[in-house]
Amino acid sequence: MTCPRCAAGNPAAAHFCQACGLDLHSGDASRRCSYAVKPDEPVASFALVSTIMPRGAAQHPQTYRIALGIGLFVALIAAVFGALPIALLVAAFTVPLVYIVYLYDVNLWDDQPVQVTLAAFGLTAVLGAAFTWGWTQFVPATSLVRGPDLATLLIVGVAVPIVAHLLIQLGPVYLASRPRFDDLMDGLTFGIVSGVAYSAGDTLVRHGDALLGGFDPGADPATWVALVFLEGLVKPLIFGTAAGIAAAEFSGLGRGYDGFTGRYARGLAEAIVATIVYQTGAYLLSFLPVFQGVALTVVLGLAVLAVLILRVRTVLHKALLEGALEAAARDDQRVGATGELAYCTSCEMPLLAGASFCSVCGTAQRTRPRVAGAFAAAQPAPAPRADEPVPIHPGPDGPPSPAANNPAAGNPAPNDNEGVQS
Repeated sequence: MTCPRCAAGNPAAAHFCQACGLDLHSGDASRRCSYAVKPDEPVASFALVSTIMPRGAAQHPQTYRIALGIGLFVALIAAVFGALPIALLVAAFTVPLVYIVYLYDVNLWDDQPVQVTLAAFGLTAVLGAAFTWGWTQFVPATSLVRGPDLATLLIVGVAVPIVAHLLIQLGPVYLASRPRFDDLMDGLTFGIVSGVAYSAGDTLVRHGDALLGGFDPGADPATWVALVFLEGLVKPLIFGTAAGIAAAEFSGLGRGYDGFTGRYARGLAEAIVATIVYQTGAYLLSFLPVFQGVALTVVLGLAVLAVLILRVRTVLHKALLEGALEAAARDDQRVGATGELAYCTSCEMPLLAGASFCSVCGTAQRTRPRVAGAFAAAQPAPAPRADEPVPIHPGPDGPPSPAANNPAAGNPAPNDNEGVQS
């Protein structure tokens, strides 16, 4: 069975193309009904583990689900019984610790555990705690309880998310710019772990009084349960998935990392806007009665998180299909791992050899702007006719005899695969 997308050969029983991942048994060219990380899930799904932990999702996803569930359960039980310091500590570190275990489990740090952990987690956690302490000292505490005002709203809801994401991106950008970590999936992962690290530092500082207050049997269990769920799961995943989108665009598609491109600017803008929506809503809702405000903030956070999860899955799904198509194009054009490929000007997917149309979006490639000398360089040399003499090229030891290139003289032509230089 020949794949209509990349022309790779497949067994007759194949459901997906082994080269580019196309679904051979349906008209779903973009595989919207079959997520590239887990084909039994649609792309538009809210499955958490296969979104934020894609490298281990196909092997043992239950391990990560159970670990997250246990951490959140312990935090909620502690909140119910008034052990607020334990509840907040467990809530703040559940997602980051599970994610560090995930990094170890899939060996994402490539035998550099200290460097990767410090750059992706430690640095951002410290910066997040320091920044949160700074802006909470700058904004008077009375302005957070007396009623909403425009100046505080602009600081808490707009300025803080912008600076926060600039700080969050430091570690992922540093790691993704290194050759061994320039894959889009690596950038996504480093962005997520950096985002959840910032959230942990922010939570510890903003709830420092409760951490130092000890056991409080008079605390309202419903309010603290909602707060622990918000701080332990919803907020870290909002910051993590938002930062992951931006870091993934920094890594980009194709060989090497894309760097500070328009795509990265758009991804960073998406991350900042999503966080602004969450932070602004949380600030305005904080002036409602305590339980109502926290509960509605949880609802708002879940809505923002749902949008971010769908966005992450779309980015990752497209990247995996693009990577497979690029590998097929390299094999088709025999350019190797470091050779230059032609990419579609519309969707940026790699083009197969001699393609007049993009195999992904269908854009005609003859409409691309001309580059001086590019057309002539791209055309193969015409083969000589049978009645024309074969040109003789002098070698390092002088011109060879005509018989050296004449099969009829008992000297067969050299193998086409030998002596070819890329």
